Amino acid sequence: MNAGRELSASLEDYLEAIFCIIAAKGVAHAKDIAKRLRVTASSVTGGLQALAKKNYIRYTPYEAVTLTSEGEKLAKDVVRRHQILKDFFTNVLAVDEKLANEGACKVEHSIPPPIVEKLVSFMEFVEICPRGGQQLVDGFRHYHKTGSKENCKRCIVPSLEKLKKGKSKTKGKANMTLAGLKPKQKAVVIRIERRGPISRRLADMGIGRGALVDVERVAPLGDPIVVKVKGYHLSLRKEDAAGIIVSID
Repeated sequence: MNAGRELSASLEDYLEAIFCIIAAKGVAHAKDIAKRLRVTASSVTGGLQALAKKNYIRYTPYEAVTLTSEGEKLAKDVVRRHQILKDFFTNVLAVDEKLANEGACKVEHSIPPPIVEKLVSFMEFVEICPRGGQQLVDGFRHYHKTGSKENCKRCIVPSLEKLKKGKSKTKGKANMTLAGLKPKQKAVVIRIERRGPISRRLADMGIGRGALVDVERVAPLGDPIVVKVKGYHLSLRKEDAAGIIVSID
């Protein structure tokens, strides 16, 4: 269990709210936190005082709330757990987004980190497996709704045909760099051509061989590039992204 689990579920919710508000508005105030969590002003004061005592935030009454480096690290972990669980519930289990969000809020506080990493790996596998993706989700939805099993040939044969077509399309074509991808495109990392500190930094962020990268946003001038890898939302410089060789999923 990581160090952050010494916090109660309520205090983790406060950290997550502060992080998200700062990300959206640039600054967080007690009234914004109360509104987001639907709690009273007195409850927010108590929560902020507890977090400040543990040195996770900087808090002075009537002033903006900021995160310490340790608080930001822990908040990112909470947000990541929430997003991974929500993605799993919606993208794999085909749960309604609102219900998935509610479920993620409850489960995120108790799920052990090794299970989170297993979920990440499973979702990546579903994305790259020719039998996975939306076809797998649709198949599960049908099974859950009717209780009947699909004819295996109806599932496997189209998957094999899709795989063959994918290979024929990419045959003879060179792999491209992450910098060349567009928003909503997904790709699998083939290799990292950068060496030295930048290579280690990319590895620390989860960008390594075989990692599934989902491009979320590209700035108007192509720099930076925002991607999602292993549940993390990362911002990469175009120069760094150009050193990451990928294969289109």
